[in-house]
Amino acid sequence: MTVELWCLFGAMILGLVHLSAASFAFKAQVGNRYTVGPRDEDLRPSGIAGRLSRAQANFMETFPFFAASVLMLAVLDGFGTLSLWGSVIYMAGRVMFLPLYAAGVVWLRTFSWNIATLGLAMVLAQIAVVG
Repeated sequence: MTVELWCLFGAMILGLVHLSAASFAFKAQVGNRYTVGPRDEDLRPSGIAGRLSRAQANFMETFPFFAASVLMLAVLDGFGTLSLWGSVIYMAGRVMFLPLYAAGVVWLRTFSWNIATLGLAMVLAQIAVVG
């Protein structure tokens, strides 16, 4: 398997980590009775649970583009230097993003998002090179 596909697999695992962290933090905030019930009150997560929920939503904004671009390159048999380093950079930025967002670290969190977005742009640029 290529580095890009391993990074896609890692991103899928990271997505589950995001989902689990947000879910468990919200459950800790509102209690088990609410989370297993019909949720008619539509409670919103706040504090760390809110940050984890927003981090999950942020991850889901870029993950489909990353997944589609890596899969497109796999179909085209077009992996190269840009996609290799772009995938690694995307993963590094996304892995840093979750704990930074959870901790409320503002500037470094934004920097990690920028790193991940640069990596995604590099993977997309590889498609342009191959195409």
